[in-house]
Amino acid sequence: MRTIRKIEKQIPKIKTLKKVAAYARISMETERLNHSLSQQVSFYNNLIQKNPEWEFAGVFADNGLSGTKTESRSEFNKLISKAMAGQVDIILTKSISRFARNTLDLLNIVRELRNKGVEVRFEKERINTLTGDGELMLSILASFAQEESRSISDNVKWGTRKRFEQGIPNGHFTIYGYKWIGDKLTIIPEEAKIVKRIFQNFLDGKSRLETEKEFRKEGITTRLGCEWKDSNIKSILCNITYTGNLLLQKEFIEDPITKHRKKNRGELPQYFVANTHEAIIDKKTFDYVQSEIARRKALGALANKSLNITCFTGMIKCPHCKVSYMHEKRTDRGIYQEFWVCGSRKKGGSTCTNKGSINNEALKRVCCEVLGIKEFDDKKFLKEVDKIYVPKGYTLEFHMKDGRVITKPCISTAKKDYWTPEIKKAWGDYNKNKVKDKLGIGFKEYKMRIGLCKSK
Repeated sequence: MRTIRKIEKQIPKIKTLKKVAAYARISMETERLNHSLSQQVSFYNNLIQKNPEWEFAGVFADNGLSGTKTESRSEFNKLISKAMAGQVDIILTKSISRFARNTLDLLNIVRELRNKGVEVRFEKERINTLTGDGELMLSILASFAQEESRSISDNVKWGTRKRFEQGIPNGHFTIYGYKWIGDKLTIIPEEAKIVKRIFQNFLDGKSRLETEKEFRKEGITTRLGCEWKDSNIKSILCNITYTGNLLLQKEFIEDPITKHRKKNRGELPQYFVANTHEAIIDKKTFDYVQSEIARRKALGALANKSLNITCFTGMIKCPHCKVSYMHEKRTDRGIYQEFWVCGSRKKGGSTCTNKGSINNEALKRVCCEVLGIKEFDDKKFLKEVDKIYVPKGYTLEFHMKDGRVITKPCISTAKKDYWTPEIKKAWGDYNKNKVKDKLGIGFKEYKMRIGLCKSK
């Protein structure tokens, strides 16, 4: 039997090209390594563009950055963002250590990419992350890469510490007031004047904040043209380099993976190298400034002359929110009064339950009872009282320096606590003026001269 079959026209399917990108990284910036990076970039450019099944999606390269921290590698992060957005199908890289040396970071990134269908190929280890055994091999090899990073870090630390022992600093660090000429620190005269002024201001009793405001008013900026900040001034006052000496290993890296830097507080030896360069500040002045910094720190707010403080400043504490009570001035119908209120409540937005304010005169009266004196003496108060806590309402809990705890009520709303002769007189004057205004006798007599006839 004859059959008829229609032959449809065959339309060739257009093969979808894979979008391929590559990642390259070197960890130290030298001329040789820069050349190495350009070779890597050139190699991947040619490799991707020669393959007819691939579409070029870019080569991303980080220069002179560690592989243990992904957040600091801008090009790496751009590549991952592009891949997660569906703009990359395959990522090529030389080895696991080039991609990431932190095992946890590496596995998390690879898993996220795999969930998006993105394949990562490691050339040296011959691993493809989309294959069944890819993640297992990756996990094992990444652990080796992480330990290799620790080993390299230990070797670098050993070399650095050996240089410290010989009095050699770790590279050419940046410091305001100096510049490097060869391997020697040389004074910059214009900046040295500012350094000397910072020290002199501090010796004259000025706070760092006062110096900051002074510089801002005069338009004096840092080397980068920024305004001076308290932290800048503090770092200068505490930097022994200005004495012409070096203190090496003031900081150290606690963990080679996280790169967390920690101030050396005796965990590792420090090395003092004397007379390495010309001094801006003599050692005697520097040592005096350090002792003055410690003294002011111990005094707290009392050391800052620019603040309106009393002997109670920083002494009254709220046990609920752990904040000091703050000084507050109020004027009610011509009567001036002073109070102490919980700092967190004064600033607003606090859930602290400690309500009410303590009248300053009432506080002094209670202090006299506790100290056994008739008239309040701020020196005796500071000598004998460590802290005052306000557990509730108007209850004061005195913690004495000899270990005693004395609890006393303080009714700050009583008129007798603040009704001094001066306030009594002010109140009387206020009432007299108010009565005169009501009777219409509080007005002065005025004379008017008419311009034309000169009569009054």
